[in-house]
Amino acid sequence: MFIGHYAVGWAGRSVLGRTPRGPSLGTWFLAIQWLDLIWPPLVLLGIEEVRIDPGNTAFTPLDFVSYPYSHSLLMALVWAVGFGAVYRWRSGDGRGSLWLAGGVLSHWVLDWVTHRPDLPLYPGSAVRLGLGLWESVPAALAVEIALFVAGVALYARATRPADRWGALANWGLVAFLAAIYLANLFGPPPPGPAAVAWSALSLWLLVAWGYWIDRHRGPRGGPAPSAPASGAP
Repeated sequence: MFIGHYAVGWAGRSVLGRTPRGPSLGTWFLAIQWLDLIWPPLVLLGIEEVRIDPGNTAFTPLDFVSYPYSHSLLMALVWAVGFGAVYRWRSGDGRGSLWLAGGVLSHWVLDWVTHRPDLPLYPGSAVRLGLGLWESVPAALAVEIALFVAGVALYARATRPADRWGALANWGLVAFLAAIYLANLFGPPPPGPAAVAWSALSLWLLVAWGYWIDRHRGPRGGPAPSAPASGAP
């Protein structure tokens, strides 16, 4: 799953975004994609493994051979607790830390729904989990697009732009993610595992994009949001 993860980030920010306090959209994007953000370096270091195997599932040519430290259920729980604890330590926001821990874990849950059984229970486990939604392109598209539309809609209803960048940045990201999603689905397979890992590192830019969006939006129904002092992006 790809855009479905970001849907959780938008939805989470919409729940906690009606007041200035709470995790920003960038922090939400960091949480919901944390497992995929730590995965590329592990692949490039040879600790985890992916290979290109067209037909592996109907939806993606990627065969996730081994990723126990980023995507096993046990480690997802560890990463979720750790992420929430660090956020609590840095912000003092106990409620937000619990929501963000849930955001980290939501990544594994959505992967469990979509992946074929390739998600290990814990590092070294022979048990692999996955419901295999990716075996059906129409079903995978229906589920992920529905999640994406719902998450974006919730955020748009809960917040409003402080300036023109607040609308342009948000809808620009929506369009960009949709384009990448369709390109990955209908485009040619990547040339190799290293290319997959290096391109996945660009997900960090989307975290920065989330912070940029939130700087230019505020809660809907409250006082008018203030634009950044400089008026610049």
